[in-house]
Amino acid sequence: METDAKGRRQVHDACIKPCAIERGMRIIGGKWTGSILWHLKDGPVRFNDLSRMVGGASKKMITERLRQLETQGLVTREVKDTAPVSVQYQITELGCTALGFLDELRKWSESLPQNMADA
Repeated sequence: METDAKGRRQVHDACIKPCAIERGMRIIGGKWTGSILWHLKDGPVRFNDLSRMVGGASKKMITERLRQLETQGLVTREVKDTAPVSVQYQITELGCTALGFLDELRKWSESLPQNMADA
């Protein structure tokens, strides 16, 4: 990075690919994504139970996020042959690798002043 005569910074040889942080945020940074993974950490969860756990998210939004997570290999989907048919989701081994930093994020968030979450 260089600064020109007017004090403007210019980057030379900027990365064409996203950096590791941006790549990770593209995968897990979507709204509700971390919360969904967190709620799946203790075992398989039926869709309706998950939608109650993730308060504030519509069923449509949860469905979209679950589809993305399934495509990325972070979650598996299983249709149960019951009456009525039920669908349950489970975090994969790859998805479990995100739980460590999600727990650290939870701890950090809990240490912040309460009014920061309202901003």
